[in-house]
Amino acid sequence: MTKAELINQIAEKCEFTKKDAEKALSAVVSSITEALSNGDKVQLVGFGTFEVRDRAAKESKNPRTGEIIQVPAKKVPAFKAGKALKDTVNG
Repeated sequence: MTKAELINQIAEKCEFTKKDAEKALSAVVSSITEALSNGDKVQLVGFGTFEVRDRAAKESKNPRTGEIIQVPAKKVPAFKAGKALKDTVNG
């Protein structure tokens, strides 16, 4: 599903205009992004949890040259699905 398709579904289900649905979706995404950038966890009960995880530095190999390179440590966003979402997906 693309962002445009999601906006159409939100508009239909909530009886919003497409413009209002796009504003609502953008507000949700920006709020989650802002919370994650502040190091907070976002829990949506029944759906899942968005959080930031630390990834350690490591050595890796450049597949083109075979040269060993250092990959620095970084923070990455992660999503863990909630039980209700898992149950729904598994039928």
